[in-house]
Amino acid sequence: MAECTGQPGGVQVSAGLALMTTIGPAQVDEPKTVTFRAALLFWLQLGFVSFGGPAGQIAIMHRELVERRRWVSEKRFLHALNFCMVLPGPEAQQLATYLGWLMHRTWGGVVAGALFVLPSLVLLIALSWIYMAFGQQPIVAGIFYGIKPAVAAIVLHALHRIASKSLGNPLAAPVPWVLAAMSFIAVWAFGLPFPLVVLTAMLMGVVVSRIAPGALGKVGGHASKGGSAKVAALIDDDTPTPAHALFKPSRLALVLGVGAVLWVVPMTLLFFNYGWQGTLTQIGWFFTKAALLTFGGAYAVLPYVNQAAVEHYQWLTTAQMMDGLALGETTPGPLIIIVAFVGFVASWGKAVFGPEALFLGAALGACVATWFTFLPSFIFILAGGPYVESTRGNLKLTAPLAAVTAAVVGVIANLALFFIAAVARPAGASGPFDWVAVAMVIAAALALWRLKWGVIRVIAAAAATGLALRLVGWA
Repeated sequence: MAECTGQPGGVQVSAGLALMTTIGPAQVDEPKTVTFRAALLFWLQLGFVSFGGPAGQIAIMHRELVERRRWVSEKRFLHALNFCMVLPGPEAQQLATYLGWLMHRTWGGVVAGALFVLPSLVLLIALSWIYMAFGQQPIVAGIFYGIKPAVAAIVLHALHRIASKSLGNPLAAPVPWVLAAMSFIAVWAFGLPFPLVVLTAMLMGVVVSRIAPGALGKVGGHASKGGSAKVAALIDDDTPTPAHALFKPSRLALVLGVGAVLWVVPMTLLFFNYGWQGTLTQIGWFFTKAALLTFGGAYAVLPYVNQAAVEHYQWLTTAQMMDGLALGETTPGPLIIIVAFVGFVASWGKAVFGPEALFLGAALGACVATWFTFLPSFIFILAGGPYVESTRGNLKLTAPLAAVTAAVVGVIANLALFFIAAVARPAGASGPFDWVAVAMVIAAALALWRLKWGVIRVIAAAAATGLALRLVGWA
């Protein structure tokens, strides 16, 4: 997903159960420095407000880090985002890891990436326990009914910001728009897999950079508004790469070595305690493969996870998988955190610690799934970041990545259409049309566009509305 922009004051934050209109104090002057403590506080707060899926999460980061705080310039932000887009795994979490690493070395990246995930993991474990222990309750169904239209509106709103900012003027630079349209058609009409779309876009970027240099190289560049001077960022367009971000073979070997140890040790413990066919061992192995073999973020990973978890391993049913997706959509953090739901339900159903300790075993299963899913993302960023920093300004490398950014806009458009269709006809194409849900999508979109509401406020209002409609029998 290309970089997103937002409107001032558009984010609402839950920190200590208090709602604020923005994440921390506004940055109006050129930032002089960012302490590790200030960054840690920001990443912690971000972990509680990163709703709206990857598009919404990237939008929040862009609004806070690029537009308000000026911790990083737009070009540096987009360059990092392009790299994360072509990696397997959750691109928003990887982007947070990259920016944290760029500002505060390895521990900055680890903290940023971990805090992006931990709040949603804890919340999802709690919600999964309620789901498995108490089943479907009318009050929960009503809340979910209201939240789904809000999620559709959030993705649609993010799509608009992404396309308008990253694709540029269609008359002046039509190539990015053509790539976006082609990717949309490839996914929507032909059902082509996302990795193939990404690979094709990269190849087209290479060709375009040779035939028409600059046609894609300026995608996402900073454009000042109203002729005003651009305020310098702490890490600006021309800021030299920090010493810790320079490529060193010894550092690469260290990162890969530590990453290997962090994978081998827990996998070995699982193997010797539960055997290779043990549920926890298989969860670790499967989600390692999912993390390495699937590209395109959560929405590209989900079909693979669904097919294996439901059909092959039979850890959960299709209905449970759909409910898990709804839970993932309504919690902060990367959407792929629903792997924790899959791990929880699988371990609960298999009673890995016996029937007397269902929650403990299921919670461990959720943690195992999360660890093996996100570990490769940290390794990718910490190992590949120095190389990416060295490629800034290299058109031969940035043009293919910019082509990927344009193509992913088309994929997000397909996702927005899919969400709206699912809300409008929840029972499928042959089912009845839900006018109430569609009206809620429109209302949520107006709140985002016209009223400049933040995602938390929209989701809370939609949840309350859905519950009220369900209680009075209108939904």
